[in-house]
Amino acid sequence: MNKMIGLNAVLFLMIIFFGVFPWYMWILMIAQLLYVPLTLHLLLKKESLFRKYYFVIGIPSFAAVIILNMTDQTSWDGVLAAVYFLYTIFIALYGLHRFLHKGFTNLEEFSINMGLMYISIGGAWFFAFEAGIETGFSPLITSLTAIHFHYSAFLLPIFVGFLGRLYKSKLYQFVTIVMLVSPMIVALGITFSVWLEVLSVIIYIVGIYCLLLLISKTSFHHSLQKWLVGISFGSIAVTILFSLSYAIGNLLGHSIVTIDFMLKFHGIINSVFFGLVGIIAWWIHTPITNERRTMFPVSRIKGKGKIGEEILEKLASAYKLSYTGLVDSMKKYEPEIEVHTLASNIVDFYENTNEYQLFAEVKWRFWFLPFAALYRQISRIIQQINLPVTSKRIEMTGDIHPVDDELDGRENVRAWIRKINDEVTFVALYSSHFDNEQCRTYMNIALPLPWASMVGILELSQHGKALRLSSNREKSPNSDSGVYLTFGKYLFKLPLEEQFDVQETREGGLEAKHRMWLFSIPFLEIDYEIRRRG
Repeated sequence: MNKMIGLNAVLFLMIIFFGVFPWYMWILMIAQLLYVPLTLHLLLKKESLFRKYYFVIGIPSFAAVIILNMTDQTSWDGVLAAVYFLYTIFIALYGLHRFLHKGFTNLEEFSINMGLMYISIGGAWFFAFEAGIETGFSPLITSLTAIHFHYSAFLLPIFVGFLGRLYKSKLYQFVTIVMLVSPMIVALGITFSVWLEVLSVIIYIVGIYCLLLLISKTSFHHSLQKWLVGISFGSIAVTILFSLSYAIGNLLGHSIVTIDFMLKFHGIINSVFFGLVGIIAWWIHTPITNERRTMFPVSRIKGKGKIGEEILEKLASAYKLSYTGLVDSMKKYEPEIEVHTLASNIVDFYENTNEYQLFAEVKWRFWFLPFAALYRQISRIIQQINLPVTSKRIEMTGDIHPVDDELDGRENVRAWIRKINDEVTFVALYSSHFDNEQCRTYMNIALPLPWASMVGILELSQHGKALRLSSNREKSPNSDSGVYLTFGKYLFKLPLEEQFDVQETREGGLEAKHRMWLFSIPFLEIDYEIRRRG
């Protein structure tokens, strides 16, 4: 791969001197022939899955770019550009592959994955420019959009991801989200609204200057690398101010900065000082991922249509075992909890669940109600996570059923099937697993879905006499806890968080509060009243 990158560098210099193209296209060409393959090399040298396929599709794409820039316009330009477009789709599929394996586990890896997927948009705009496809914009703007998605939408998120591997904080979370959404907002602003364009650039400025603050707090392996990373991101901090001037000029209808100046100043500075210096900086030391591969057991039971009916049919066979509770003994979760100091009714509920009645009030957040109402039409059919839209107090009935461990793939599995008015609401398959590295036991819950399964890995913790079960990684960033979607060979971490708080009431009963968040935004709360039967 190093030899191929070196050859690309030589060919790039030859094209600069002998190529037939507008001068500003070298900004895109250097990204296509050098920056993109160099950045991929930083990732692929640690992750070799795509290396052998990379050469097969990479070499023809580089040849296509070289031919396009060495020849006058021909009828084959669209075909050659399509070859490069397929190359960017390949890179996007690699990003998608990484994303499906990792999900939303680590924000820095998500940033890298998004950068890999964004490059295909740049490839599409390059194809539109070379093929002469009508985009509603001038050929100049079309080519500049291709350049934008090779730098701001590809290199920038990946560089931000590398930084996150070294240092993360709440500020980093904010900056990363800004860096990921800004390229799309800028593109939408240029397309639809001058006001949106100005707003997007302002958001960009806030994110970039916060990024410089993060760099000052980050410990690098080499002082030279810290200076180079600072120069790389600092160059954007300068050029983005001229982007703001250009956007304000468009808003006022009076040119403050011309597009020719933007090409010469903004384009060249970003290409040399951001792109080249940035790649040199991360080439000095490429931080490895902080992710820990998830190794916990996952239920093999998947649904096809009506989950409730299918699971009940699977449970119709006779089993040697019988269970009365969600767990055999709460002592398996010690020392995270102390059973003898936990409220006795809580322990009894989990060990003898069939002996209790549940009454629930489902409270959807107002902003999520339209989605809840839409999903309700689907959940009634599949009979899974089938919650009412109303917040009226209702009784949930249900029983614990044994599940064949060989069928499920986990140990001591039991199904808790809950209903509302004889309509299946939840089908949850309960088990547990022990993590040797973390030295703790997790509650391992699977909710079968059509051809998939949603998995909740919950940490148990004690608060006085009350119990908390949470998918948040409270104890360690490498904890197994989380909400996942498993389908095929993929185990995908969802941007969902859930938390159960169970406590004893004055009357001797129990109350539980189940809260859920989507991207850290609360969207559902279920209040339970739990009484012993009779």
